[in-house]
Amino acid sequence: MLTRSQIDRVVELALAEDAPWGDITSDALIPEGATATAALVAREPGVLSGIDVFTAAMTATGGQVTVTQHLGDGERFPAGATLAEVTGNARAVLGAERVALNLVQRMSGIATQTWAFVDAVAGTGARIVDTRKTTPGLRALERHAVRCGGGHNHRFSLSDAVMAKDNHLAVLIAGGRDLTEALRDARSRLSHITHLEVEVDRLDQIAPVLAAGVDTIMLDNFTVDQLRRGVELIAGRAIVEASGTVSLDTVRAIAETGVDVISIGALTHSVRALDLGLDLAVATA
Repeated sequence: MLTRSQIDRVVELALAEDAPWGDITSDALIPEGATATAALVAREPGVLSGIDVFTAAMTATGGQVTVTQHLGDGERFPAGATLAEVTGNARAVLGAERVALNLVQRMSGIATQTWAFVDAVAGTGARIVDTRKTTPGLRALERHAVRCGGGHNHRFSLSDAVMAKDNHLAVLIAGGRDLTEALRDARSRLSHITHLEVEVDRLDQIAPVLAAGVDTIMLDNFTVDQLRRGVELIAGRAIVEASGTVSLDTVRAIAETGVDVISIGALTHSVRALDLGLDLAVATA
């Protein structure tokens, strides 16, 4: 769940970055007592995420700004929809505009992209999940946006679960360790509630990893045929995750192999911000 403290931390940093010594343009051009009304309008259809972040940014600069939300996070909307309305001091509204839009546009872009992937695998039972390929400092917001689009979250950080990837295994093998033995040893030192996942990039790695009693096996950059074979080999003894170069064109075929989870870095690392605009009118006092 996205908390108010997570929102406020991001908004405070973003506003300080955007106006470290104030908004000198608005201060020079806009009368101090001017008021503004503005509408957050969708220029294209999508799934909303970040409406509370937008509100927090708009109300953080003072000026008795109020925001009326017309839709909530996770709701779909058509082009032309009014998502929220803003009223208050014109300088305050103009000073927060860019930060508020940047955040809600990015989050809604992620939610919309996620929904497209979720819709593409509907009926297969496969979960669409994100990765740690997030914008530094914005992970909580971007992970929330994935949930708004109907997706699920992978581990939030390196502290949340053990996930042995190819580089970890390379170090183990270079040191002469037996893979199964090394994983069993790791398991013995973990709490009983700590999840253990291992990434493999070849079918012949599945047996020694499975023998260690891991919770999840990630099949990385496998072909569809290899994924199907991997699911057969694992046979329900671990959660099966597929990852690597997943696109909207390929995700349905991947889901139909029987994997449980499909992790997609593109949900966050290369998503396009949704086109939302702030239509504003100013009235002088």
